[in-house]
Amino acid sequence: VQLQASGGGLVKAGESLRLSCAATGRIGHINDMAWYRQAPGGQREFLAEITHEGTARHADSVKGRFTISRDNGKNTAYLQMNSLQPEDTAVYTCSAHIERLPYHTWNVHWGQGTQVTVSS
Repeated sequence: VQLQASGGGLVKAGESLRLSCAATGRIGHINDMAWYRQAPGGQREFLAEITHEGTARHADSVKGRFTISRDNGKNTAYLQMNSLQPEDTAVYTCSAHIERLPYHTWNVHWGQGTQVTVSS
């Protein structure tokens, strides 16, 4: 099972990006999926999470600007980021609680991260 984060890039302040987090491999079920970020020299920061049923929770720091969603048919979570600011510059990564087949073992998997850079 692999988790691939993508969609990062260089944008100007005020612009938007949508990140994707796709799980591939022999997957039985995916429970919670989440997004985090880590700025240079900083600690990893929780951004948002979403259950399999679609219940979402966002960190106060991004509430109203970032929105998490998912497509269970594609085993993919998304993070829509609007009104980006230079302080949003970070490596964004995702995690997912995944049931692996054929032995129905559960593990938290992490994506490799995608860079988001916001210029002023």
